[in-house]
Formats: sequence, structure tokens, C-alpha cells
Amino acid sequence: MPAEFPDFRLGTVLATSFTGTLSERHGDPVERIPTPRRLLDWLAVYGLTVDTCTTAQLESARELREAIHLAATAAATKDALPLSAVQILNDRSAHGRAAAVLTPDGVRHWRLGPYTGIADALGVIAEDAIGIIAGERDGRLALCASPTCRAAFFDTSRSRTRRWCDMNTCGNREKKARFLANQSRNNH
Repeated sequence: MPAEFPDFRLGTVLATSFTGTLSERHGDPVERIPTPRRLLDWLAVYGLTVDTCTTAQLESARELREAIHLAATAAATKDALPLSAVQILNDRSAHGRAAAVLTPDGVRHWRLGPYTGIADALGVIAEDAIGIIAGERDGRLALCASPTCRAAFFDTSRSRTRRWCDMNTCGNREKKARFLANQSRNNH
């Protein structure tokens, strides 16, 4: 499993995890799916294994990612959803033909078509985004408090007051910056 991608955990929100493939949006952006191969790696981590991906399909995936980010950001700030983003979400969801299958252990897996794999995988991601934005899951959309990140994330904490998209990155970086600022003030 590539180190740049988070471990898949129960409760992970696929749509907002996908938007995280472009981080530091308001700083020095970091593209985590720069090539079709990296997109295939990311999809495999989330149980959406696809054999091939073209450059055009990578661009389609990035377009979906940005549409999810725009719509999730609007939903988190209680703004009107951008119509262009809604259209992309609806189109990708409609084009995917993935089937949810239940394993004997009671786990959901996705069956993707051999010729429509990327479209199917993007359909699963779009469907997840639609459900999150429509308020169908228990939690709330929020924006990371890091001024260089501002990623949309789905807060399922008990109090719904989580501030960071990821405590291990943005949260720790912000806490360290505050600590160093306090140390500097105390030393002068």
C-alpha cells in the first residue's frame, strides 16, 4: 500500500478521502495522483481495483475530485451548491455501473466492470459524495481549520467539533506552530 495514501478504515468517507488527493490547496498544492498509475493505486487502497487507466480518465477523476471539493465546501459553509459541480457528480454517478456485493463475512465489496472499471469506480465515489452532501450519513461536513489546507472532511466525532481534516498532518502542524510561537514569545 503506497505510503501517501491513508489506510482504509471502517467509517472512512470515500468522497472526502478522494478530495484529499490534492492537499495544501491554499498553500503549495501537492498532487497525490499525478499519473494514471497513482490513481489506480489510490483506488485499490479503497477496494476499487481497476486494471487500466488512461490520461483522459485521470483527468476525468480529477474533475470529479474538484467537483466534490466545491460541492462539499459549499455544503459545509451552507452556501448554494455550484451547479457545474452538481452536474459532474450526477454525470459520474449515472455513468458508473458498479454493483455492491456482500461477502459471506458480511463485508461490502464493489464489483467493477472489466471494460468500465474507471467509470464504475468514479461512479462509486460520486455516489458517496452525493449521499454525504445530501445529509444521508450521520455526521457533518466541515472545512479543515488549517489556512493552507481548508479541505472538506466529514466529521463523525461525538461532538461534531473536529477542526482538522487529519490530526496527524494539519492538526499537528498547527499545534506545533502555536507551540513555537508561544516559546518565542516566552523567550523574549
